[in-house]
Amino acid sequence: MTDTPHDNAHYMRRIRSFVLREGRMTPAQQRAFDTLWSRFGIDYRGAPHDFSASFGRAAPLVMEIGFGNGEALAWASEHDAGRDFIGVEVHGPGVGRLMNALAQRDATNVRLYKHDAVEVLEHEIAPGTLAEVRIWFPDPWHKARHNKRRLIQPEFVALLASRMAPGGLLHLATDWQAYAEHMLAVMESALDWRNDLAPGQYAEKPAWRIETHFERRGLKLGHGVWDLLYRKV
Repeated sequence: MTDTPHDNAHYMRRIRSFVLREGRMTPAQQRAFDTLWSRFGIDYRGAPHDFSASFGRAAPLVMEIGFGNGEALAWASEHDAGRDFIGVEVHGPGVGRLMNALAQRDATNVRLYKHDAVEVLEHEIAPGTLAEVRIWFPDPWHKARHNKRRLIQPEFVALLASRMAPGGLLHLATDWQAYAEHMLAVMESALDWRNDLAPGQYAEKPAWRIETHFERRGLKLGHGVWDLLYRKV
């Protein structure tokens, strides 16, 4: 019997792809939650969200999952004003930092969830909603006994496909070769996705993915970087 998106998401929730280590928020980050959440945040409610109401317009939706400190999301939303951006991150300090950055330039095309991405996708994103999903440098869970925690798994990419518009783009990136190979194998086997270049090919870094502090740190450690681009079929 074929798994449904609901079954897939239930599986992913049982095996978390993250460990919640909040760390201490700075006073500025806490003030962001106190004063800016109503402007930039979306409270998880477990029902499909009306993004056109949140943004005040109907525009293509781009979701970044696990945006970290928000550096790339802030840049992308500023340089791609014709699209609206949804960021999903579980760690509070990064969410607070990004809200402060967005407020500084009075951004209007970004909304944020502080919640598990699998549950957001399953319950808050209606089928066929997303024009693009970006998952850049997710935790590689490089120890063999932890590989099952990797976010990019067949069940998860099937859930993603159900939420994408036809022709929607999935952009993955990692600086761990073993995870890159895992991503490639999962995506090449996924019936709902087609490699945007050619079967089995990695992509050159697209211009829309800036080099972040995290990536520069990996490069200094001698890591390579692998990008993968796939279209919803």
